[in-house]
Amino acid sequence: MQTTGVGSSGAEADSFAPTRAPTALLREFIDLSEQFERSIGAELDVNPTDLQAMEHLLMGGPLGPTELARRVGISTGATTTVIDRLVALGHVTREPHPTDRRGVLVVPQAASRARALSRLMPMIMGIDAELDTFSPEEQETIARYLDQVVARLRQHIEQAEGPDGP
Repeated sequence: MQTTGVGSSGAEADSFAPTRAPTALLREFIDLSEQFERSIGAELDVNPTDLQAMEHLLMGGPLGPTELARRVGISTGATTTVIDRLVALGHVTREPHPTDRRGVLVVPQAASRARALSRLMPMIMGIDAELDTFSPEEQETIARYLDQVVARLRQHIEQAEGPDGP
């Protein structure tokens, strides 16, 4: 990948400008995904952190507050505030933990789940349908590229977080 504004030391000076189409399109995909998430958040009347918590609950099912905090990457105190907001909006409920008398689970509500999925599923299915325009061999190449991109992102996250995590 080539960039503009890179000096002899390899440090970027002013801007990052990918010169290869797949890299530029991947960047555009990320930007559009973030825009799509913001529109869903606005529709559900939640901020980005609350939406991230909802995504974990929708995909992973009921979670305890501590696990939700870990997944979202915020403190347990901040998670309490997030849960309070989501409860007030009717997106989730707190229910007793079935095996821990002192614990609670944060449970996504069916109506909120349906609203979110009514926006997400057509987009997900539309993207998935695009694969039908490629041969099985081309799909394998696309999958291999994306797998390598994901691995590279994970590697950089692990390096940034260090051995003990964030």
